[in-house]
Amino acid sequence: MKFYAKQLNEDQERWGAAGLLHDLDWEMYPDTHPVTAVPILTDAGYDREFIDAILGHAYPERTDVPRESRLAKYLFACDEITGFIMAYSLMKEKGLNETEPKSIRKKMKDKAFARNVNRDDIVKGAEEIGLDLDTHIGNIIESMKNDERINIRK
Repeated sequence: MKFYAKQLNEDQERWGAAGLLHDLDWEMYPDTHPVTAVPILTDAGYDREFIDAILGHAYPERTDVPRESRLAKYLFACDEITGFIMAYSLMKEKGLNETEPKSIRKKMKDKAFARNVNRDDIVKGAEEIGLDLDTHIGNIIESMKNDERINIRK
């Protein structure tokens, strides 16, 4: 999220927080995710746009809040693909350094791999932010390579 925020001259800390917090209620309340996070985020002082972005990443399956803001669209676009790339990179000898958009697209066809990742949402996310899928995947890979917290660069 910070990668795209920087490219778009948006608030990197805010976008990074959205990326970190969007699934904050998932493990404890999977049946009501992300709605359960709303009071927590409200109490923490996050504004309506931020909260709507969190709600929007689960639209229309879990919420009735459409993705209208740039933040909401990019959050949705980054969600599923980031997990998929992480799973793919963990099984490669050289981790992210061996991960290319073409390889990710090929692996997306393997429905048994990372089966809980919604491939349609990956494609739709890239469309919503106006990028072709390879460019978006490449951007996510690059942002993950440059994030010190992600230790799969082998």
